[in-house]
Amino acid sequence: MSQEISESSVYQALTLIKHPEIKNRNLVELGMIPEIRVDGKRILVILALPNPEIPIKQILIDSVRQAAGGMGDGLEVEVSVAEMDAEQKKTFVAMAMEPHVAAGPKGTIGKVVAIMSGKGGVGKSSVAGLFASALRRRGLQVGILDADITGPSIPKVFGVVQNPEAGPKGILPVESRTGIKLMSINLLLPQEDQPVVWRGPLISRAIEQFWSEIVWGNLDYLIVDLPPGTSDAALTVMQSLPLDGIVLVTSPQDLAGMVVRKAANMGKHLGIPLIGLVENMSHIICPECGTKIYPFGDSRAQYTANLIVTTMIGHIPLDTQLAVKCDRGEIEDYFSDEFEAIVEKVIRLISGSNPQAGEAVDPSRMR
Repeated sequence: MSQEISESSVYQALTLIKHPEIKNRNLVELGMIPEIRVDGKRILVILALPNPEIPIKQILIDSVRQAAGGMGDGLEVEVSVAEMDAEQKKTFVAMAMEPHVAAGPKGTIGKVVAIMSGKGGVGKSSVAGLFASALRRRGLQVGILDADITGPSIPKVFGVVQNPEAGPKGILPVESRTGIKLMSINLLLPQEDQPVVWRGPLISRAIEQFWSEIVWGNLDYLIVDLPPGTSDAALTVMQSLPLDGIVLVTSPQDLAGMVVRKAANMGKHLGIPLIGLVENMSHIICPECGTKIYPFGDSRAQYTANLIVTTMIGHIPLDTQLAVKCDRGEIEDYFSDEFEAIVEKVIRLISGSNPQAGEAVDPSRMR
């Protein structure tokens, strides 16, 4: 995916900057960015202030430079400060005095499920993509919110490269080949390998916008693909989105389990239900004889599930075909009996006996 940076994409990036003294309002909403000019690698942003000598002027300038400069390599960002005219000041003061209530999603969303690990490299995005694809095969309306702002991979595994379009009610998510609605920061970047060099507050704001400003429509399930770690992105999702639960992903090693336990404890602390634990890359099935081979040694996944007091939902084999299809953007074409059984268990847990945070579910109650 390759495109030139446009004025509209810079405006979109600057909506992530909240005013430090006016909570829940960004600079664009407040009319503080009256003009943007883009000429190749050069970006000029006009920053309008009610008073050009306000104490937070440098903070605002630095925030604009960081947000705009993080959109591409080698960008030159110039911020020119101007004083608001009388009409702009009137609008600014009215906006600043008006209470602002955080918006909900643009649409009706049934269940919101986060895919989380805390540990990188265990296959969260693959599990999120497989889960969404399996739900879609059941005739359900499904979306994926890619909350991994600095390491997004959802567009790649679905083979989606087009940019989101603006509709009368807001930005429309991009649809996959089978109709799964997708939103990821990579769909807004000029190149898919372009790094997003943003600090925590901008990352959190982007996630909030993906939830409240994208026209999701009517969904049965929204899957949220979380990045590694237990800091800004995970905290924003758990505090801002009405999660019905978390599916934790681990690999066989106890090293992965240790980090997953941190993520689980974070969810418990914030009162989010733990749906259960999925072990990825659990084993290899010999193509000749069907024997299971355990390349990482004895699994520690059940041990991890016991420690965090949640259900061991299932085990996903290490399959080269899955890797190939993800690289080709064909994850929707992958099918395995093991994963179908996992999806059935997750659906039943959410729909029926949804556990409270940290509550174990008797495995004998499941198929």
